[in-house]
Amino acid sequence: MSFQFDWLSRLLQTITVTGQLEAHCTYGAPWRVDWGQSAAHEIPYHVVLKGRAILEDPESGAKRELVGGDIVLLPHGSAHVLHDGSGKAPGPTRDHTSPAGWIVSGNDGTGEQLDMLCGRFLIAPPHDRLIRDWLPATLMIRAVDGAHAPSASSHLASLVAMMRLESANDKPGGNAILNALTSALFTLALRAASESGQASTGLSALAAHRRLAPAIAAMFTDPARAWNLPDLAKLCSMSRATFMRHFQDKLGRSAIELLTDIRMSIATNELKKPGMTTEAVADLVGYRSVAAFRRAFTDKMGLTPGQCRRLAQAGG
Repeated sequence: MSFQFDWLSRLLQTITVTGQLEAHCTYGAPWRVDWGQSAAHEIPYHVVLKGRAILEDPESGAKRELVGGDIVLLPHGSAHVLHDGSGKAPGPTRDHTSPAGWIVSGNDGTGEQLDMLCGRFLIAPPHDRLIRDWLPATLMIRAVDGAHAPSASSHLASLVAMMRLESANDKPGGNAILNALTSALFTLALRAASESGQASTGLSALAAHRRLAPAIAAMFTDPARAWNLPDLAKLCSMSRATFMRHFQDKLGRSAIELLTDIRMSIATNELKKPGMTTEAVADLVGYRSVAAFRRAFTDKMGLTPGQCRRLAQAGG
């Protein structure tokens, strides 16, 4: 049996990701911005439009340089610092809120100039638990303009250019347009990471492993099927041991764990529908035992199926 490989569309059909721009920063060195730990359902992002920035982990001190065209996502919402790298004390910033709702921030620094967009992606709970499992702590992608660039990187460059134009004016509808572009940014960033192989771990790294693609596609396409490791390995023309090793190396988790995650994501959406019983949802996602489904759902999503349903009914 052949499976079409479009895991990203299937993922985003199951888990809705929205986005919002929060700040447009134009600084001259020296400058520094500290970001605290984000809420569990939030993924901060930064887009360097022009100039250079140093991304630093305040706990480990690890640093990475960002330059114009670089986009960084922090799927685990980790606390982080962005600065110019000079080590000099930054001066005060001048902040005001644009008519569209985002912060416009600048300073009086006369050194190297930075132009940067900052925002966050929002994932409705309890799906946020799965996104943290599927993506690395930091994901960096470069938007490259030009006919010979990889397709996703080229599209990212066009998208970022549109975001820059919208953030630089106060025309009607700017906020709605930027939020829609931000949502598209998430999808294109994951696609670009898969195409380029820049992600060393996580679902994007797994998707970039062409030999494993049939197994991932199969699990997203037909999650209720009683997949086992030999079946999945056969789809990839691998031995069971080789399949398990490659899968674990790329995702950091087993294929069966990913299958469970996919099933629980679908179950979460189904439980929110009026009239859907726990028994019907369990059967839909491949569980013949309702008790086994309840245990798996509670362990993975952090609440029982009944609590999930009541939360949806209450508008949570």
